[in-house]
Amino acid sequence: MGKVNPASRAGLIRVAAFTAAYLAVATVAAFATGNGEFVFYIVVMVVLAAVVGVVHFSIGLPESALWALSIWGLSHMAGGLITVPAGWPTHGPNQVLYSLWLIPDRLKYDQIVHAYGFGVTTWICWLGLQASLSRSGIDAVPTAGRLVLAWAAGQGFGALNEVIEFAATLLVPETNVGGYRNTGWDLVANLVGATLAVIIIWFAYNRKHTDSAPGARRK
Repeated sequence: MGKVNPASRAGLIRVAAFTAAYLAVATVAAFATGNGEFVFYIVVMVVLAAVVGVVHFSIGLPESALWALSIWGLSHMAGGLITVPAGWPTHGPNQVLYSLWLIPDRLKYDQIVHAYGFGVTTWICWLGLQASLSRSGIDAVPTAGRLVLAWAAGQGFGALNEVIEFAATLLVPETNVGGYRNTGWDLVANLVGATLAVIIIWFAYNRKHTDSAPGARRK
């Protein structure tokens, strides 16, 4: 993909305000329900927001990437704090959105969030690599090797997420993290999201450069 346009100051403020608003609501809900697990996750979210800020001011993330990350955070907060009606198919001790089967015994909301989130993370890893190459005067073409690096980095962050969830099980008496099988499916979802991300990056780059090539057919 070509050079990206960094988010404007106004765009950055909009994303930050939106994120701060739902984190404030989530904090009130977590304390009101005594959900210690999500108090822990909210602290992690605040730390990650700070890290994203550092990355943004270093490489200039586009506003679309900032919104994608913020929506991921919102889906995570909703997953653990929104209860679903009794009788809806769920898995685990808590009747919350994260436990909801979208396809009974096949696909959970949790897995969709994992695939989306670590697909976005893979995209952010590519943007970081792209910025580093561009600063070195190297054409940031998404070659197979570079995309594999972004793909592996996205899954590495997914594995780090599982470590954070494991830490939650050690710090909080009762969690909705799930067991080894759940962790395995989370990692599979991360793999799917990262793979889709690099495929989209590759197709977007090739489509853009095919359309802009000399002699390309004009409509």
